[in-house]
Amino acid sequence: MDHSSHIRLTLAEQTEENLTGAPIYDQNDEKVGTISHLHDVGVAPKVVIDVGGFLGIGAKPVLINLDDLDLMRDTAGRVHGLTTWSKDQLRALPEHYD
Repeated sequence: MDHSSHIRLTLAEQTEENLTGAPIYDQNDEKVGTISHLHDVGVAPKVVIDVGGFLGIGAKPVLINLDDLDLMRDTAGRVHGLTTWSKDQLRALPEHYD
């Protein structure tokens, strides 16, 4: 997927409403997870990503810094994110419990 024409989200757009359910892709444009929700919104916002599973079943929730994601909208307006983390690296993180 060519992200060069995608518009980066502003800080004001990085809300729970805009980000929940957004797919996250790795450097090879392979889907590595989906944003479940935001956490610690404010000074050091974080995001919970459901990694793996199928249709949310069997997914492992992990917590990463929001600034570890490059968040954008595609030409159709759909929000998604890019990360330098691989799916295996995300899976190796501790499971996040709310």
